[in-house]
Amino acid sequence: SYSDILIEREVLMQKYIHLVQIVETEKIAANQLRHQLEDQDTEIERLKSEIVALNKTKERMRPYQGNQEDEDPDIKKIKKVQSFMRGWLCRRKWKTIVQDYICSPHAESMRKRNQIVFNMVEAESEYVHQLYVLVNCFLRPLRMAASSKKPPISHDDVSSIFLNSETIMFLHEIFHQGLKARIANWPTLILADLFDILLPMLNIYQEFVRNHQYSLQVLANCKQNRDFDKLLKQYEANPACEGRMLETFLTYPMFQIPRYIITLHELLAHTPHEHVERKSLEFAKSKLEELSRVMHDEVSDTENIRKNLAIERTIVEGCDILLDTSQTFIRQG
Repeated sequence: SYSDILIEREVLMQKYIHLVQIVETEKIAANQLRHQLEDQDTEIERLKSEIVALNKTKERMRPYQGNQEDEDPDIKKIKKVQSFMRGWLCRRKWKTIVQDYICSPHAESMRKRNQIVFNMVEAESEYVHQLYVLVNCFLRPLRMAASSKKPPISHDDVSSIFLNSETIMFLHEIFHQGLKARIANWPTLILADLFDILLPMLNIYQEFVRNHQYSLQVLANCKQNRDFDKLLKQYEANPACEGRMLETFLTYPMFQIPRYIITLHELLAHTPHEHVERKSLEFAKSKLEELSRVMHDEVSDTENIRKNLAIERTIVEGCDILLDTSQTFIRQG
């Protein structure tokens, strides 16, 4: 049917977008490998020239070494003691330099910066898992239910509730893989190019936020159907959901942009002004703040509806539709 063709087209478009993102990531990786090969060729040439210079030095030192064999044994002992003392002094000086750097403000700032990056990777891993539960425990099973002989929900309602959440999951899977690849190159941590890939795709978040209020309204209407409500409770009983409701998972993407802004703010606080990534991180932070200001009004309205939905679900015997766009949540208790 036409609706099935539309669904297939949407799936193919999402796969196409996913593949384009993968191709761009591979191009960036190929450029980095090419630069590494060029640097290694330069290093090889430098080492060859050093080897030639060392060979020439050895040839000049051979007569002098022949004379050293005829030296007095006491002189040899004195030279050994001198060599030992020079090595000990050098090691003590190097240890002092290292200890001074470890205790310096710059080293402390770098340790805090690395910890922020590690926490960011853990938070991103948790967020990808939440999106995975949303898509695999709710979206895809409801799509299959909508294709049954007696569907408890229509395909249009499924699209209205979840919109582009599957695309968001694909986007953050790529971003998470990029973060893990950067961590593998620690202590060198380069993050700005990852945000350069993420920023052009953030318009899908704006679509999700604009649709979020409507998606909760559609979900509230669908829950009036007993078959759908029973099926939804069955999905929410999945151990992967950990007792959380569908509305909770639909709310997680709403707070991801502010979380990125906070992380970038903390990173910039521990990034020196002469750092190679500072300008790129500042640009990413400004773009995210601009998007967050646009989304602010939609988030406040959506939070009001989510609280009303939570109150509605606590009424044991059920009730008429409690949710109304003209109502505002004041307090609870």
